[in-house]
Amino acid sequence: MIENRPLGTLIAHFVLIVGIVLVAFPVYYTFVASTYPTQAILSPPLPLLPGDRFLENYGGALFGGSGRIGGVDMLRILWNTTVVALAIAVGKIAISLLSAYAIVFFRFPLRLVFFWMIFVTLMLPVEVRIVPTYQVIVNLGLIDTYAGLTIPLMASATATFLFRQFFLTVPDELVEAARIDGAGPLRFLRDILLPLSRTNIAALFVITFIYGWTQYLWPLLVTNDNSMNTIIIALRKMISFADADTEWNLVMATTILAIIPPVVVVLVMQRWFVKGLIESEK
Repeated sequence: MIENRPLGTLIAHFVLIVGIVLVAFPVYYTFVASTYPTQAILSPPLPLLPGDRFLENYGGALFGGSGRIGGVDMLRILWNTTVVALAIAVGKIAISLLSAYAIVFFRFPLRLVFFWMIFVTLMLPVEVRIVPTYQVIVNLGLIDTYAGLTIPLMASATATFLFRQFFLTVPDELVEAARIDGAGPLRFLRDILLPLSRTNIAALFVITFIYGWTQYLWPLLVTNDNSMNTIIIALRKMISFADADTEWNLVMATTILAIIPPVVVVLVMQRWFVKGLIESEK
């Protein structure tokens, strides 16, 4: 039985609204700033209503390019970031899924040793691995390439661990039934494990896509050509130490453009994302 507590409901809604305002207001204010010229942004207070430079500022950001990033337009930058984020997300899921599948369902010598070798990498900070990884990329000639931007970030001990823990909950009877029906390893993976894992895959896709979209340190190291920049690197280059040298209207417009794709991914996959975190379908 659910009790009707008007005061409790009112307080809960009030706290929720306050939280939404605190989170959403900076984004809204950034959007408002993106519709004004730089002079208005540098002369506070900025109005709370959007200005009349929406098309001009966003058109300039998308197609005009900023002098501080070599005149490369944001369409190219957004394309780079989308390729990197998708490649990292798909690569992490594929590699982790196959690694966990091999560790759980195959019997081979030192199976658990290999798993713990993968798991121990969680204890190594990124800074420890960044120099040798960079040296490998240089030796392979992958600087300023999509492969150099994505391949070193595809392996994921966390995703491997999560898939392993999920696969361990698959009943042995299901494995035996598939074997009796003549299902080989690939068919068992394709027809049984992948459908069972779809919510987990969706949750990991959202997390890893945002992880790839917001990468800063690694793209900063492996890109020298402005045309290979990602959105976070481009934003950093557009901001000067002197406010007068920064095209703040383009910076604000670029910031909003950088927010939109991750938000769209979360909204589209919200239902699967939540189910992947809280449900187990078997």
